[in-house]
Amino acid sequence: MSVRNSSAGDNNPTKSRSSRRRTFFTIVVLFAVIAVFLVRLVDIQVVQADSLTADSVGNRSVGQVVYGSRGEIVDTNGVVLAGTVMRFNITMSPVNATPFKRTVNGKKIEISVAEAAAEIGAATGQSGDAILSTISTALKANAKTNFAYIAKKVDVDVLRAVQDLHIPWTYSEKSPSRVYPNGAVAGNVLGFLSGEGVPQAGLESGQETCLASTNGSETYEKGADGVRIPGSSVTSSEAVDGGDVVTTIDSDLQWFVQQTLAARAQETGAAWATAVVQDAKSGKLLAVADYPSVDPNNVGGTKNPEDRGSRAFTQSFEPGSTFKALTAASVLDAGVATLDTGIVVPYRYLPANGANINDSHQHPDQRMTLTGVLIDSSNTGMSKFGELLTKQQRFDYMKAFGVGTATETGFPREDGGILHAVDDWDSQTNYATMFGQGLTTSALQIASIYQTIANDGVRMPVQLVEGCRQSDGTMTEVPDVTGTRVLSETAAHETSDVLEMVYQKSWVASKWNIPGYRVAAKTGTAQMPDGKGGYSDGYLVSVSGYAPADDAQYVVSVSIADPVKLNTSAAPAPVFQEIMSQVLKKYRAVPSGATPPDLPSTW
Repeated sequence: MSVRNSSAGDNNPTKSRSSRRRTFFTIVVLFAVIAVFLVRLVDIQVVQADSLTADSVGNRSVGQVVYGSRGEIVDTNGVVLAGTVMRFNITMSPVNATPFKRTVNGKKIEISVAEAAAEIGAATGQSGDAILSTISTALKANAKTNFAYIAKKVDVDVLRAVQDLHIPWTYSEKSPSRVYPNGAVAGNVLGFLSGEGVPQAGLESGQETCLASTNGSETYEKGADGVRIPGSSVTSSEAVDGGDVVTTIDSDLQWFVQQTLAARAQETGAAWATAVVQDAKSGKLLAVADYPSVDPNNVGGTKNPEDRGSRAFTQSFEPGSTFKALTAASVLDAGVATLDTGIVVPYRYLPANGANINDSHQHPDQRMTLTGVLIDSSNTGMSKFGELLTKQQRFDYMKAFGVGTATETGFPREDGGILHAVDDWDSQTNYATMFGQGLTTSALQIASIYQTIANDGVRMPVQLVEGCRQSDGTMTEVPDVTGTRVLSETAAHETSDVLEMVYQKSWVASKWNIPGYRVAAKTGTAQMPDGKGGYSDGYLVSVSGYAPADDAQYVVSVSIADPVKLNTSAAPAPVFQEIMSQVLKKYRAVPSGATPPDLPSTW
């Protein structure tokens, strides 16, 4: 038997070298692969780390606005007149609008896109087809779009109804909206916002620097299915809420004044009307009413755009005979006449400068005092007293009373009226300005004239806003409330006595009588412009006055434009009576104790 010697084959040097080469080659390839991965890893984690991270985050992160809350507008007692409530926009991801599973009675069922659309439509007041159309329209514009609106500015009930559906490709975002809890109360003064939240009128516009908020921003990450990843929100910038505008308006009184004014305006067929209530001591406006009014919650409900603003601020007119109180006060203050001065009052007066003045009714020459002239509301008599002053003197008094200049309220587009320079007065204007023609004033300016007389001759700035209240309670943008003396105290008191006599002896005395209180007031009737440089057949009738006259607290001024069913001062007189009575009752004014004056009207 032969024995095989295998040791020689195993030690074959050729095979050994081949094995070592294969091992070496394997090791080289292995290191090459490792080197490739290492280079790629360094490139990804070091060289491109920042850009890849940004791209990654960008692909899954979503930015959204964090809304600041617009400030409130409140009345003098803190009642909210304009506020911000949170509404919600319902949104979706069209590209992710696919069927999904829902657990119903312990079983998972598939909900189709059409079924989900019908559910969404039912919750938002739309049809399912409308939701499907929104999806298809969005995808047609951009096949990868991740955002589309389903419904905007819905309330929390609609939001919850949609959320309760648990449709994974629907979302929501906050959308602050303006609301006016008292509807049309002070609506003409408050103004309103556009659908995009842009201030359009009134305090909303004029107080924008106080009310405006600053929006912030945040980002959150979403998963591959478009669903927000919990806890991934990062705030980029904080939202800042706006300040609150604190007005001088008393909302309860404002409601009463608006209702009273509207009732009379409708009864008399008026084109428009205004009523102003002002604190005689401080100049604060307690109520500013306009007819027609506007509800800022439904601006479109007021068809005429001119009725959406406040004519009390923005429309001037010839005041007529209520202006005679200013001329009388100027004459008394300058000392060119006294309460005992008597003049002869003709029906027609033709002064030397060529002017032609006449009274509203025919009468023989009458011997009147200043009191008689105002009781009778004589244009010729007031002209004879007014000409005792120079033109420049009368102009200076008018400017001191605030005529021809917008009031201090800062109300948007406030009409400062028309008061031409003395050098521009013709012969007729020289006299017409003595009895409220040849110039224009706003309702606010007329109220301010009577406030000045009532306040012992000191004119207070007309104030609508007390200031801007910040989140910490501090008040900024507080207006200057420094008064300016226009008349001597004596002249103011004498003028007040004359106006009390007008209240007692006027032909509308029975229509504006307020038992228990002394009242100083004056009526006015002025022709309305026709828009072509002349006068129309319509009249603006008004009443202005204050009470209690022996310690004046409140001014009320009412103007009614073109009351076709009653175009005399009998139209506004009952409104004055109702409003002033309510004011005195509301603020518990002490009834007058002293006896009213009894001045002679003739000599």
